[in-house]
Amino acid sequence: MNTVSWQDFNLQEYVEKVSLEDFGLAFTNQAYWNNRLRTTGGRFFPKDFHLDFNPKIYEKFDLNVFRGIVRHELCHYHLYKAGKGYQHVDRDFKNLLKAVDGLRYTPTYDRQQTPISSQHKYICTKCGQRYVRKRRINTIKYVCGKCRGRLKEI
Repeated sequence: MNTVSWQDFNLQEYVEKVSLEDFGLAFTNQAYWNNRLRTTGGRFFPKDFHLDFNPKIYEKFDLNVFRGIVRHELCHYHLYKAGKGYQHVDRDFKNLLKAVDGLRYTPTYDRQQTPISSQHKYICTKCGQRYVRKRRINTIKYVCGKCRGRLKEI
């Protein structure tokens, strides 16, 4: 939805700008795109203070939505550096997020679903319980969770 592709968008500069404008504090660490993020808009890493952002959110929504996600991650960042409650359940986090008008949740979008053909289907030979999994199960090692019977791929 944005005119500039995420590869050409200067994420670092944008996060620094949002931090100064909305929090009045400098963002002095690194911001990265992370293609592996699926269900979240971004992540904060307390170990080295860097932020990851989901480029699919930037592509599919307007800049206001993306700015809300940047604000959300910056709330984690600034609260952690200040020694305050930076987790989602903490009152400090909720108050700051509301004050800067950040997004509480990532908006949903159509994610690519795993095709049915790539799912593995199993049946218990004892009770008939069926299982569908994305990954293969070692049928020698694992048994039915209901009756402990042997599993067979169908």
